[in-house]
Amino acid sequence: MDSGGEPGTVRLRVDLSYDGSAFSGWAAQPGRRTVEDVLAAALERALRLPSPPKLTVAGRTDAGVHARGQVVHLDVPAAAWSGPADRTVARLAGLLPADVRVRAAAAAPDGFDARFSALWRRYAYRVCDDAAAADPLRRHETLWYFRRLDLAAMNEAGRQCLGEHDFAAFCRRREGATTIRALRTLDWQRDERGVAIATVVADAFCHNMVRALVGALLAVGEGRRPPGWPAAVLAAAIRDPAVRVVPPHGLCLEEVGYPPAAGLAARAAATRTVRTAPR
Repeated sequence: MDSGGEPGTVRLRVDLSYDGSAFSGWAAQPGRRTVEDVLAAALERALRLPSPPKLTVAGRTDAGVHARGQVVHLDVPAAAWSGPADRTVARLAGLLPADVRVRAAAAAPDGFDARFSALWRRYAYRVCDDAAAADPLRRHETLWYFRRLDLAAMNEAGRQCLGEHDFAAFCRRREGATTIRALRTLDWQRDERGVAIATVVADAFCHNMVRALVGALLAVGEGRRPPGWPAAVLAAAIRDPAVRVVPPHGLCLEEVGYPPAAGLAARAAATRTVRTAPR
């Protein structure tokens, strides 16, 4: 079976979660503990591969950022994928540290690419704005921000940023990479404990985009900026030093959405097309 890799290989889809607190992000870096290195080493042993496999991830997370719904693909020799999927997941559970869990592993449909086939990514950012409600057991995944927030004003500001735009004002630029993104959702709600949770959905995100958007909306929520300010910053398409990039530990990649199997290859081809600025 060939699901998009070299002939004689099987493309696997791996779904995983991790606590990013003790990691220097997803991407492998010399001398640093990263999710990519830890997962590749475990897969090498679990699948009895001659070397750590190359992994393609749906969304690279920065140092300290968590994931509940990360997706990875890798191509392995067909002979390495012979046992039941649940046996591989169990084997990985015995090899991985406690801050990484593989939830599923299976042969991917033809045309699947963890990164380029994705239709959207959904992140959540958690903020506790009530000192009395701050839960020390959730401190590694929640920003403590003890200025009471006006979520209605923040949602008004978020709605003005929706759509396809050049998000250069909220991104750290990377050579050769576009900053044009289609933002579908930027919405705040409180959970049963009163914690303010931002749901942020886009086709893709550029570096620091979610954390910068959250920082801009927090300024609105505490009354330092009017609801129209984030949209004005967005329209300027220039990094504004007044936009604070919030700490990473409140951010979590919750889910990645893909089209039905028949549309995977077409979606991957379309995503690889470099976008230009919308009119």
